[in-house]
Order: sequence, then structure tokens, then C-alpha cells
Amino acid sequence: MKKILVIQGGGRPRGNTAQLVESFARGARDAGHEVEIISLIKNEVKGCIGCNMCRYGKPCVQKDAFNSIVPKMTEADLLAFASPLYFWTITARLKAFIERFYCVARYDPAPPFGRYEKYPEKDCALLMTAADDFFWTFEAAVSYYRLAVVNYIGFRDMGTLLAGGCGDTNGAPQIDKTDHLEEAYLFGKNIYA
Repeated sequence: MKKILVIQGGGRPRGNTAQLVESFARGARDAGHEVEIISLIKNEVKGCIGCNMCRYGKPCVQKDAFNSIVPKMTEADLLAFASPLYFWTITARLKAFIERFYCVARYDPAPPFGRYEKYPEKDCALLMTAADDFFWTFEAAVSYYRLAVVNYIGFRDMGTLLAGGCGDTNGAPQIDKTDHLEEAYLFGKNIYA
């Protein structure tokens, strides 16, 4: 059994992304994993202010939900980042959350691949929804995920689920008219198969 922490970076409470996350979590739970979902709409996390007060073992000085999430991240085997597509990338809430990883870094005298420090070893996944479904719809978001989370932080990528074509941004969620919820269920169920 693995511990999976899903960080939901925004969207409507019963919107496309929330439904995608629930299907993923149900699949992972059915496979025997423990899953917790944290919504960044309900748990405010501000962006890093670059003060360097948190370096190497000290908590962030900002008073928001991030420091209470750190122990959950520490215990988790996998962090799944979930976001609707906002202006061709992840939400500002999710980006702010990732920026705050600065305070979980540890000193490393010989960091690999040009990193400045060492981060905890974790698995990761990306779950995204979008109204559009062009060949390039998720290009910037996936690029950021790979550069920041996989290449720089060094988490091990367990895959991405990019759910495009989920309906007009002005209308009701339409992910249920696609195959994406079943894909998310199977992704969660087989992530450690």
C-alpha cells in the first residue's frame, strides 16, 4: 500500500478537475492505496517571497496552510498534482504551492544535474483538465511539470493524464461526456501495478 497525496490546484468544487481527481482517487483506493485530497481553494498557499528564512530545515515564515501540508507531503509516497488549464498552464495556486517546496530542500554539497539542493525522493503524477483539446493544449503545463517537478526537484514521474475536450469554460462541466473519468480511475488503480 502506498500513500498518495493529491494537491488539487483549483477549479470548481464539482467541476471537471474535481471529478477527475475523485475518479483517480477511487481507482487508487480500490487498488489498496491510501489517498488524501487537499484543495488549494480551501487551503490557501501563497507564493514564495524569496526571503530565504526557511533554508534547510526551517519552516516557511508565511502564515498559511503550507506548513500544515508539509508533514503530509513527507509521509506521502506519491504527490499527484491536479489542475484545470488556466492560460495554457497550471493554476497560479498550484504554481505557488510548488514554489514553496524551497523550504523542504536540504543542503547537498554535490547536487545532481545542476540542482542547488536535495529534495525528498517522491513519485509524482500530473492530472489536468481543459475545455480545449488541440495537440498543443497542455504543452506549456507539461513542460513546467517536467522542468520544475521532475527535472529540478527530482521526483520520479509516474505519468500524466491530460483530459482535454471537457466542455466550454462558460458552461457546466462535461467531463462525464468523455472517457476521461474511466481513464482517471484506471490511472489511479494501476499507478503502482
